[in-house]
Amino acid sequence: MSVENVVPINRLLDVSSVKSSALLLLDEAQESKVLKSKDRVCGNTSLSAKQVLFENQPEEKGEEEIKRRSVLRKMKSCSSKYDDVFGTRNDLRRQLSQANQMLEETNIARRRLDKLNIDFSKKYAKELLPNEANPPTNTVDFLREVIEELFEYVRQSHDRNEPVLEFHHPMELKGNLDLEVPEGPETLAQILNDCREALKYAVKSGHPRFFNQLSSGMDVVSLAGEWLTSTVNSNMFTYEVSPVFVLMERIVLKRMREIIGWADGEGDGIFAPGGTIANLYAVLAARHKYYPEIKSKGSLAQSQLCMFTSRHAHYSLKSAAHIVGIGTDNCITVETDGIGKMRPDDLKAKISKAKDEGKVPFLVSCTMGTTVVGAFDPITEIADICEEHNLWLHADAAWGGGALMSNKWKHLLDGINRADSVTWNPHKMMGASLQCSAILVKEDGILESCNAMHASYLFQRDKHYDISYDTGDKAIQCGRHVDIFKLWLMWRAKGRVGFEYHMNHMMDLKAHLIKLIKETEGFELVFENPEYVNVCFWYIPPCLRKNAKGPQRDFVVNKVAPFIKAQMMDKGDLMVSYQPLDQYPNFFRMVISNQAATMDDIQFVITRIEELGKTFRLD
Repeated sequence: MSVENVVPINRLLDVSSVKSSALLLLDEAQESKVLKSKDRVCGNTSLSAKQVLFENQPEEKGEEEIKRRSVLRKMKSCSSKYDDVFGTRNDLRRQLSQANQMLEETNIARRRLDKLNIDFSKKYAKELLPNEANPPTNTVDFLREVIEELFEYVRQSHDRNEPVLEFHHPMELKGNLDLEVPEGPETLAQILNDCREALKYAVKSGHPRFFNQLSSGMDVVSLAGEWLTSTVNSNMFTYEVSPVFVLMERIVLKRMREIIGWADGEGDGIFAPGGTIANLYAVLAARHKYYPEIKSKGSLAQSQLCMFTSRHAHYSLKSAAHIVGIGTDNCITVETDGIGKMRPDDLKAKISKAKDEGKVPFLVSCTMGTTVVGAFDPITEIADICEEHNLWLHADAAWGGGALMSNKWKHLLDGINRADSVTWNPHKMMGASLQCSAILVKEDGILESCNAMHASYLFQRDKHYDISYDTGDKAIQCGRHVDIFKLWLMWRAKGRVGFEYHMNHMMDLKAHLIKLIKETEGFELVFENPEYVNVCFWYIPPCLRKNAKGPQRDFVVNKVAPFIKAQMMDKGDLMVSYQPLDQYPNFFRMVISNQAATMDDIQFVITRIEELGKTFRLD
């Protein structure tokens, strides 16, 4: 490993003595001793306020005048020396700070030098714990090496001089890496190199200029929580193997239900492996609510069920219809208005039409923050329709749920308390590490009633503790990753006010981006006033700006965003997503959720896209 930029050895040897001298001198310059010094300089001269006159008083004659001037001279001298001593103390503090910095550099350098003396080329995994005897030197050295690589990756992820990615096409990347799994073991040196290579070609989703997905950024406390979780390597299905994490999950889920607006945090919930599975839980719970016999008798026990969601909803709702056996044709799409919100009038019409065709509606899913546009469906009006037809109302707030943490922006979800279930992904707007997704239901007990299989080898009824704390029978999976700790830990570190600040800051960045788009020639908004942090826009290159809007221009505009994105990926210093939608040709979808992003990064997006887009030609 390279030891470039290591502090010179002769400087390192002097650090301890410099620090010791600075500490000694600083101790001698403490305030109490300075005050004594002042007393020594000033002597015991003590005059009343009437006797000590200011220099601008009328001149006096005789001994009193001489005495007064003498006192003034002593006081000036005293003050000067007093200031000198305090100035010396401040200088010593600066020296001490520099010494501490030098000492830290020394320690880093020594660690690097120590690593050079560790030879992993002849060591193998069988020489690590649990096979290694105490003290576990090999294990500690190996893990320290890995951690150093992770620290460096974290540093690079926040350095704007580092690339967001080093892009290679699949076959090229495959040629750069040794990906085969061998029959025999590789050395630990090779294993460490494998770690470095994986990090080298990984996309830095925590980089301040990564705007490609809804989940971006890197929360260091959440990262620490994920590292701890992986170290513990526990399973969430029973209290006996995950006591602390099960209690954390209960408390956090209850708090999330309170924020939604359910009285006293009533209901239940569970952390699921992503929003797609959380939405699947909602569909299963809704079907079980109205037709519990399907659990044992199958879907043929009931006539054709159907469900409704907007055509801008996440594809996971259609996927859920497929998985539960309803069929994708019976996940009926509802039209949206001009800004991507579900139209209540079309929902009413589609429900009536489905009933006329002999279908049985049971669920409506409204989206609180659509994936592309960031639209919030009018949940209050939708809730009225669901009550009228006795339908389960699900709110997919996987993306928009983070706005609930802000007093300024939670109005975007007004009425969400009327939902029967809510999907909420803290790994999106709240910035938790992937994955962290919750399904919350208003009716306590329905998750277990719907999903329980009562496996006697896990969920014994005669355990010596309160078995209501076993969560496995609420889940459709058996093994369940601990997703709660990283969220709980970052919530402790930020408080709700920290999440609120993040949400407000992201909205400020969105407003700045919209301002720049409107002010910069060649940029056009797809939707004029986006209500969330999704900003959709086109870049129109100079060669197209005189062309009239219409199908012919759209045909060419459709090629511009892919052209720019290809160059962007090759350059590697920015990532922004693009896609078509409905009748619109390809446009950029800028998603602002990265806590590392600043106003300057928003400006960089405009500058870089403009720079790359100007090279587009009508060939």
